[in-house]
Amino acid sequence: MPPKFKQHLSDDDVTGSVKSERRNLLEDDSDEEEDFFLRGLSGPRFGPRNDKIKHVQNQVDEVIDVMQENITKVIERGERLDELQDKSESLSDNATAFSNRSKQLQRQMWWRGCKIKAIMALAAAILLLLIITQIILHLKK
Repeated sequence: MPPKFKQHLSDDDVTGSVKSERRNLLEDDSDEEEDFFLRGLSGPRFGPRNDKIKHVQNQVDEVIDVMQENITKVIERGERLDELQDKSESLSDNATAFSNRSKQLQRQMWWRGCKIKAIMALAAAILLLLIITQIILHLKK
């Protein structure tokens, strides 16, 4: 995914505009020094060096392509890191909610256990009371 600010121009757009601009500038009478600056090193006098310049330009273009790919990968990595951070925050929230719910459930179970023990103790006391009253009534006769 290329950056938003990158403008896609075809080679024809770039070379066409440069050629038409040069043609307009060269139509008037100009001296050799101005021609050099307008035409660059592509003139006939600089033929062997032109190959070196083209080679260097190709290398620069390759480096630009690699850097654009690297920037794209960094942006994608940043997006993945953002997603991972969102997931980790969600997981942390879920863990906190689980911890709170487990504490609440533990308290409920403790109270339930206390209630059961109280009911059993009450039942044992009632049973013991019945046994004692039966024994007392049986001894009085």
